[in-house]
Amino acid sequence: MRRSKQSYRCSFCGRDKSEALILIAGIDGHICEVCVEQAGEIIEEELYGGKRKEKGKQDFLIPEKITPREIKNHLDQYVIGQDEAKKFLSVAVYNHYKRLRQSRHDDVEIEKSNIVFVGQTGTGKTLLAKTIAKFLNVPFSIVDATVFTEAGYVGEDVESILSRLLQVCDYDVASAERGIVYIDEIDKISRKSDNPSITRDVSGEGVQQAMLKMLEGTDVNVPPQGGRKHPEQKLVKINTSNILFICGGA
Repeated sequence: MRRSKQSYRCSFCGRDKSEALILIAGIDGHICEVCVEQAGEIIEEELYGGKRKEKGKQDFLIPEKITPREIKNHLDQYVIGQDEAKKFLSVAVYNHYKRLRQSRHDDVEIEKSNIVFVGQTGTGKTLLAKTIAKFLNVPFSIVDATVFTEAGYVGEDVESILSRLLQVCDYDVASAERGIVYIDEIDKISRKSDNPSITRDVSGEGVQQAMLKMLEGTDVNVPPQGGRKHPEQKLVKINTSNILFICGGA
């Protein structure tokens, strides 16, 4: 007997097609808009612990019209001296977000770039990065490169860099993907031995290799709550192509 369209029902709640606003067809079943919404809430609860964006909470938006001069003038209000550093930083950050705006309207793909700060402790490297992120109203997190180790050793995975950024923007992946990450003490993860077979350098070259792809821009599976990854853990995928990484060291 030929089945009529009126007999289609939601395979989850049993609502008839006439009772639903929309009925999405699958291979062996259908689902209505109510069950889709409920499924989304269940996924959010399981992946992010039920943390939903609060109503009225400020969004992280990329500024549409801003110039390097405006960025430099804002930095002058908070950081005394370091004029050359502020000029280079203002232009670099402007170019980074200009690239993001162009990518929405242009088919030409511009390769991303990151920033390296070199200076002694107390010269204002962290303050510059923090001030510019606040001015641009983008998510910002600070991590210490010395806590990262290769997989299988005591310490943190490189992916925890993005876990902290996710936590800052209340697990909003879209906001995290256009944020700024400041990696401090980047010089401390240089390889300490010319012959790695003599002494295993678990926080040096292996960490560099793991971090390299992330800095260049790729899809990274991130544990939402941080910590080490394990096979049964639910992960969140983040693309780092539009994240600005600022690395600082002496």
